[in-house]
Amino acid sequence: MDKLRLLFSKTGRAVYISHLDLMHTMQRAFSRAGYTLKYSEGYNPHPQISIALPLSVGTASLCELMDFRLREDADLTALPARLSAVLPEGLEVLACYEPQRKAAELKWLSVEGLFEYDERDTAEMARALKAFYEQESIVITKKTKRGMGETDIRPGIRSVSFAAAEEGVRVSAVVSAQEPTINPDLLAEALRQKAPELAPDFASFARMETYDAAMQIYR
Repeated sequence: MDKLRLLFSKTGRAVYISHLDLMHTMQRAFSRAGYTLKYSEGYNPHPQISIALPLSVGTASLCELMDFRLREDADLTALPARLSAVLPEGLEVLACYEPQRKAAELKWLSVEGLFEYDERDTAEMARALKAFYEQESIVITKKTKRGMGETDIRPGIRSVSFAAAEEGVRVSAVVSAQEPTINPDLLAEALRQKAPELAPDFASFARMETYDAAMQIYR
């Protein structure tokens, strides 16, 4: 069978499963559900399975995408339920289909998050955060392929908004998924580096949807 794609969610306790452990978990789930993954050829064969945009530990997602190949034909309508039944709590397969688009076409991610503040007024924080992110340039120090370097993350943020809530400041943003990759954690890291008085005591994020360059839902 040619390449297939899963849409799955990773929530609850599953957000603490690392990318490597997630790959192993998915491989075991295929086996337990009665599916046989195709393996690559050569001296070190490995399952033909890949996740488009690996998640950071602690980040939830409702829109993870995984490509894979099976050795046999399968009923794609039944596969999500069969896989979900053998996956641990917090992992759920939402759909399985034959992909029509290349991974390179995935450009934007919508994310939602929460900035928690122990003592500061959330309404004041929301106003100050909005002003901070209205800057044309936000250069921070971050890890790159060549080591630590300075990067302007502002061009990779298509939109960002903040709203005060009882539990903290709610964050809604659309960030670049690749070229450049803007991890939503950088929204809080930028504050720690450039405006520590605005940095949250705790920050959490969830991916909500994937889009192409024209902001059409990517599948």
